[in-house]
Amino acid sequence: MNKSEFVKEISKQSKLTQKDCNNCLNAITMIIQNSLRKGEDINLVGFGKFEVKHRMARRGYNPQTKKISMIPASKLPSFKPGKTLKNVVG
Repeated sequence: MNKSEFVKEISKQSKLTQKDCNNCLNAITMIIQNSLRKGEDINLVGFGKFEVKHRMARRGYNPQTKKISMIPASKLPSFKPGKTLKNVVG
């Protein structure tokens, strides 16, 4: 399901216009992005938790050049599904 199909489904179930649903979806994604950028977690009980995971710097190996180099530390967005979502899916 892509974004436009998702917006149509939200519109059907909520009885709101597709334009309003698209605006809400854009607002939700911006809130999630901004919160994660600030280092804040978002916990939606039953659905899941959005958080930032920190990866430590580590040594990497390039098999083409056989050169070992340092891979810098990084931050990655992560989603951990909640119990209710796990039960629905599996």
